[in-house]
Amino acid sequence: MIRVLLADGQPVLRSGLRALLDAEDDIEVVAEAADGATALRLAGRRLPDIVLTDVTLPVVDGIEVTRRIVAAPARTRVVILTGDGCDSHVFDALRAGAAGFLVKDIAPADLVHALRVIARGDALLAPSVTRTVLSRLVARPPHVPAAAGLDELTRREREAVALVARGLSTHQIADRMVISPLTAKSHIDRARTKLRARGRVHLVSFAYECGLVAPHRG
Repeated sequence: MIRVLLADGQPVLRSGLRALLDAEDDIEVVAEAADGATALRLAGRRLPDIVLTDVTLPVVDGIEVTRRIVAAPARTRVVILTGDGCDSHVFDALRAGAAGFLVKDIAPADLVHALRVIARGDALLAPSVTRTVLSRLVARPPHVPAAAGLDELTRREREAVALVARGLSTHQIADRMVISPLTAKSHIDRARTKLRARGRVHLVSFAYECGLVAPHRG
């Protein structure tokens, strides 16, 4: 069962999300919060698998909520919802350790699928976010500390990180590298540890910043 905490300042939206998610056999909404402070308190108490949060929460915003939850010992994952795929907070959310970044006009079935993917340990960005935000990210010169961190990785760890940045799941990475899923996960986990990355989406940001993955053109 995937246990979800909903955090959004709009009661109508929370109600709609709860109805959608509770209708699924494998998803349960365990708590709701109207602001970031409440979300943090409930996350610590209920220990959900996923916190689905608006980026512009009252009291404590969604980015700070993400940062604090990811830093906590519990393995709760955070998914950011935004009304704008070009939201200026996306970079901060990725660096804070968000496991996903989705737009609020996402189709209900796609949202349910996204939560299942993220619960399995993969990362997910809305296509509009991937196209616009990463294109801006890679337009900047490589970040020196990020490039230096690349030297800490083995060849296979670099390959795994590059495949993560291209949006492949752990099983797809294993197929591409001709290794077992467990070995693929080990490469990814070791890379995360060496880079002090908070999550797979943070690895995506790193891969583009240091030039490990080239932007798509066209």
